[in-house]
Amino acid sequence: MNGHTLYSIGELARRTGITVKTIRFYSDRGLIPPTDRSPAGYRLYDNGAVARLDLVRTLRELGLDLDAIRKVMDRELPLPEVAAAHVEALDVQIRILRLRRAVLAAAARREATPEETDLMHKLAKLSEAERRRLVGDFLDAVFGGVGAGSVFVGIRRSMTPQLPDDPDTEQLQAWVELAELAEDPEFRAHVRQMVEDQAAGCIPHTPPSRHSVLAVIVRDQIAPAVAAGIEPASPQADPIVSALVTRCAHLFEHRDDAEYRRHLLTRLERLNDPRRERYFSLLAVINGWPGPESLQPVLDWSVHALRARTQR
Repeated sequence: MNGHTLYSIGELARRTGITVKTIRFYSDRGLIPPTDRSPAGYRLYDNGAVARLDLVRTLRELGLDLDAIRKVMDRELPLPEVAAAHVEALDVQIRILRLRRAVLAAAARREATPEETDLMHKLAKLSEAERRRLVGDFLDAVFGGVGAGSVFVGIRRSMTPQLPDDPDTEQLQAWVELAELAEDPEFRAHVRQMVEDQAAGCIPHTPPSRHSVLAVIVRDQIAPAVAAGIEPASPQADPIVSALVTRCAHLFEHRDDAEYRRHLLTRLERLNDPRRERYFSLLAVINGWPGPESLQPVLDWSVHALRARTQR
């Protein structure tokens, strides 16, 4: 054999760390053909077989099937073409694994029942068209027939989740939770009522925003009191509450009386529903936006302050 070193199948196994059984299988499939045979008929392999065996092992570890490997080794298929096809297949597998991980993580975090886990899995697997329909149904239920013309188009757009083509696990988990919220009839009715409140309280020439005018007023009026640690039911809060109610009553053209304070308390309680803030937090994760400003501290304070004074 022109001085070439030849190895028995056992020696080849020791050199490569691959079992004799596996090498024999690869050899039978034409991946590692023997260079020669001994007088007794045993297979013998040269250094080229060692290199081929290393390549087969690498390609197998990368997930290529034996038929594709044989074609690559025999130059029937170019390796870049095979690699590109496997990249696409791996991308699909990765998306599936991310979906599974998102559902399992959400189920573990929330101690979900089997029924809830099944629902989460179905929501995670929705196609892009199905996601658009789900979100569209939710937004139609919330905004349909409310406001004049295109007044609320911007708000509706700002409430629309856009899950990217290649979402990460956090975005998938956020999508599953947001989709559940969007499907909840009670949450839909709650957001619808807030939108109707916002439409009824629109101030001329003031474009509506995700935070209603009322929410912005509360934030501006109450944030200093929260920062200063003033208790909402304390006498020190009296002038702050009076200023808030007076400003709201004037701006929305109401008389500042006991009835209006009860009305204002009801609106603030609706605004303070934690599901509203949770929706916008999830939306920011899905769309890759900065986390939204939390109004819960000022809304909590306002609700407690007004409730204490309407019950006196």
